[in-house]
Amino acid sequence: MGINISQLANEITKELKNYSHEVAEKMEEVKKEVAKDGAQELRSTSPEETGTYGKGWRATKKENAWVVHNATSYQLTHLLEKGHAKRGGGRVAARVHIKPVEEQLIKNFEEGIEKAVQG
Repeated sequence: MGINISQLANEITKELKNYSHEVAEKMEEVKKEVAKDGAQELRSTSPEETGTYGKGWRATKKENAWVVHNATSYQLTHLLEKGHAKRGGGRVAARVHIKPVEEQLIKNFEEGIEKAVQG
């Protein structure tokens, strides 16, 4: 008993669609988990003056991407991370706290995607 070539092609296409759908679902889970972990990490590692800056970190889904942002003091993120000029002269030193978390999130995302594709 043989198999028709068009049936074989249809079965292969069907299985590839199922696989790509499964991988897409796993990727979405990885994106969400990594973003939420990043927001949590930034909450705990952000500089503290009044405490509102650190509490403002959120992970939000925007269209097809997860974004980690500071919802309460977004104006301060660049100033704190990069430093800035003082009004009377001189500079305020940078307080790098976002870049290390970003690098860790990239690593976690890549590892999560590898696991999703392999497993």
